[in-house]
Order: sequence, then C-alpha cells, then structure tokens
Amino acid sequence: MNDLQIFHQLSRKPEEILNVFRQRIEAIEIPNHSTAQLICQLIPASCPFERKLRFFGRTLFQIPPLCQLNPLYNSLMILRFRALTFINEVCQ
Repeated sequence: MNDLQIFHQLSRKPEEILNVFRQRIEAIEIPNHSTAQLICQLIPASCPFERKLRFFGRTLFQIPPLCQLNPLYNSLMILRFRALTFINEVCQ
C-alpha cells in the first residue's frame, strides 16, 4: 500500500479510518522471538490507567480501567495473544 492509497483511506469516515488501523494491526507478522517479546512489552496485559487513590490506607476513590473504551483494544489484545502464543509454541 503506497502513501496515496493510505491518504485516500484516511480521508473517509472515522469508523473507516479505524478499520484501516485494525487491518494494519491484524497484518502484523511475528517472524521471530525478539519481535514477539517486543510486542508483549509494548502492549500491557492489564489497563495501566486503573488506579486506586488512597489516603492513610483508606481508598478515597477508584479510577476504572478505561482501555476498553479504546476502539482498537480488541485488535491490540489479539496481537498480544498471538505474540504470547508464538513465544509459547515456537520458542520452547
């Protein structure tokens, strides 16, 4: 896909833009162990934004996990799962 095709696809509706990113994420191949490890390091297993605000040991309030609001969340989790599967099956 060249730059002109990418620009044409990005000039569409927002949901179509997200589909382009989903397709690009799904097209990522995992050729070796170091790539799989890098993917697992870059994509966290749990939401890093979830927090409990504590004061003197008492929880004042909790910030819920917001990662599921990300429209690319499922695609990223599938990519991380594929990397973990690659490490488990190929690198043992």
